[in-house]
Amino acid sequence: MDPAPEPTDPEKVVVGWREWVALPQADVPWVKAKIDTGARSSSIHAFDLEVVERDGHEWVRFSIHPWQRSDEDHVELSLPVLDMREVRSSNGQVEKRYAVALDVTLAGRTITTVMTLSNRDEMGFRMLIGREALERGFLVDASLSYAGGKPRRAVRRKNWGK
Repeated sequence: MDPAPEPTDPEKVVVGWREWVALPQADVPWVKAKIDTGARSSSIHAFDLEVVERDGHEWVRFSIHPWQRSDEDHVELSLPVLDMREVRSSNGQVEKRYAVALDVTLAGRTITTVMTLSNRDEMGFRMLIGREALERGFLVDASLSYAGGKPRRAVRRKNWGK
């Protein structure tokens, strides 16, 4: 078994327990995300899911709300379905979810990761970044928040809804 990387490893980017991320494919510059080492997959709040067929492949069309506690500024996406995943939620229930590949910029590094689509409307964060994404060059320091930077104050205030 390989030893754990040293926190000073120049290949690793340190992130806190919560971070602001970007979704370049959706042209969304800021979404607040919880960094969740207890979750295997990453997840995003998605609604109005519609499965369509394109060139013999299954695609899912869906909308997201990038701002927490706000229904403003919904963004529509259409992505190929990678698979259906059984995900155990924090309350212990197993749910089948669509999984898609989504580009995420976390602490200045853009990766493509598997993202499950879920109703997270009642959750504290509309996005979770799980271990599958974090294993791609990130170290989590649970004592930090927003180690990767944050938007201007006006953008942060908008995130709280009106």
